Amino acid sequence: MIHPTAIVDPGARLADDVEVGPFSVIGPDVEIGAGSVIGPHVVVQGPTVLGERTRIFQFASVGEACQDKKYQGEPTRLVMGDDNVVREGVTLHRGTVQDRSETTIGSRNLFMAYVHVGHDCVIGDDCILANQVTLAGHVQLGDFAIIGGLSAIHQFCRFGSHAMAGGGSIITKDTPDFVMINGNPAQAHGLNVVGLKRRGFATEAIRALSESYKLVYRQGLTVEQAIGEIRQRFSLAETEAFVASIEASSRGIIR
Repeated sequence: MIHPTAIVDPGARLADDVEVGPFSVIGPDVEIGAGSVIGPHVVVQGPTVLGERTRIFQFASVGEACQDKKYQGEPTRLVMGDDNVVREGVTLHRGTVQDRSETTIGSRNLFMAYVHVGHDCVIGDDCILANQVTLAGHVQLGDFAIIGGLSAIHQFCRFGSHAMAGGGSIITKDTPDFVMINGNPAQAHGLNVVGLKRRGFATEAIRALSESYKLVYRQGLTVEQAIGEIRQRFSLAETEAFVASIEASSRGIIR
């Protein structure tokens, strides 16, 4: 299952059925789960853990030392869950000791061609990052986040669960859960209603989230006033998640 031209360090731990393509390099302190396929001309450096059924395409660089100038070779990590797809030319970097010492990626994510994930990022499950999306260091993505191609997210930004960014967005503030954004600089453009319907959200929840969005973005209220009004009117888990994602913002939310 390992091509004769591939180089696999003796310190790497690969499940018995892992495939490694021609001219790929697997470094020490790399762990790759069962059912994974590493294509040709891929470099995986450690310490890195790749879950089961990981699929990495040609010319990707996974687990390399980060580009932060403060990094001095400390043993930081990249940890990925199961069923992730990493397309051509993607770069996924390890963390720094100045933050979490780990870049953490969940399961079932799709990283399209030439995506970059910087150091200490935290990515949830079921996210889609389209071609040439760039995440600076310390960025957090919630579950089911969708980022359109050629978009960039500033360091330390949070991008909420079920939120969506249009292509070419420049994101310098935090995006609440369930919100659609677009532009340079990015602005809010409504609730991700289509995405919520596709994922089986109840009609009542979508209606309550739509009203909550209007309170934050269209009624001329302060954020604190809008949050108080939402909690007074609704008691659903979905509206509480929306409010909590706003309260968790340290950079301020996209307006």
